[in-house]
Amino acid sequence: MTVPPQTIPKPHKRVDNTPLGIASMLISVLFFSLMNVLAKLLMDRFPVTEVMFFRSLFALIPVCLAIHFGMGFVTTLRTRYPWGHLGRSLIGLSSMAAMFWSFHLLPLGDAISLNFAAPLFLTALSVPLLSEKVGIHRWSAVLVGFVGVLIIVRPSGDVLNLGALIALFGALTNALAMIAIRQLSRTEVPNTIVFYFTLLTTVLLGLTLPFSWITPAPMDWLLLLATGLCGGGGQLMLTRAYSLAPAALVAPLNYTSLLLAVGFGWLLWGEVPTTTMALGAAVVMASGLYILHRETRRGTAVTKPLPAGEGD
Repeated sequence: MTVPPQTIPKPHKRVDNTPLGIASMLISVLFFSLMNVLAKLLMDRFPVTEVMFFRSLFALIPVCLAIHFGMGFVTTLRTRYPWGHLGRSLIGLSSMAAMFWSFHLLPLGDAISLNFAAPLFLTALSVPLLSEKVGIHRWSAVLVGFVGVLIIVRPSGDVLNLGALIALFGALTNALAMIAIRQLSRTEVPNTIVFYFTLLTTVLLGLTLPFSWITPAPMDWLLLLATGLCGGGGQLMLTRAYSLAPAALVAPLNYTSLLLAVGFGWLLWGEVPTTTMALGAAVVMASGLYILHRETRRGTAVTKPLPAGEGD
């Protein structure tokens, strides 16, 4: 069915506001970091799927508010690619599950560091999946980045365990989710992608509740609500940051999430980062920043490292 011309949102020229874009990214990092901490706390008492369900359910609150005060539900919810949204949601759901599970199995700083491998996977996968050309500079950065991953997981030691493998799987599926978002973004506005991802993951996770339900106590309900609000708010602020300032400027700020993860891990769980984790994380971040720099110079769609634990 042809969409009437008057119902199609008119493209608008982006007006940069760099200070507000930087502030939005930092708020996004804070929201996602708090979400990760709350999820790790809750998974000590609740199944991963139940925590994920409420994270998605309550995230619908800020997402729906943003749609209501934006273009409205009629315009935003109209899509020509429902199967594309379903596929993106399944990939994002896999990424979220892997990230949340890795938070439960690993120190928070280690899990976040391994999630930073997502841009490396994205660069490698963009060749077969997006038919993009990757030059020697970016391939070199990918190889250096994976050396950093090996430093973190120490395959000859005791760190390459189930938690590390799950965290790396989460980074891989995060990269696949970013590719799916790239493809959908050619025709869909950001709020449409976020809404259908949040709605579909809520429905799919709701199907698992009869098999793994633990009734929350009153305080647990508040923590679950806060987890969802932080997740939804973080995603909206992330989208706003990229709409207000150049990606090359705001994307590197995402790496401050590692500092917050290490700080929360030390304060709440006594997790002291090791020298090898710090060194490996530095190598992975440096390679990710170089890839971002090269893509910006080429004028292509910039790889946007998503916050850990977020499959959007």
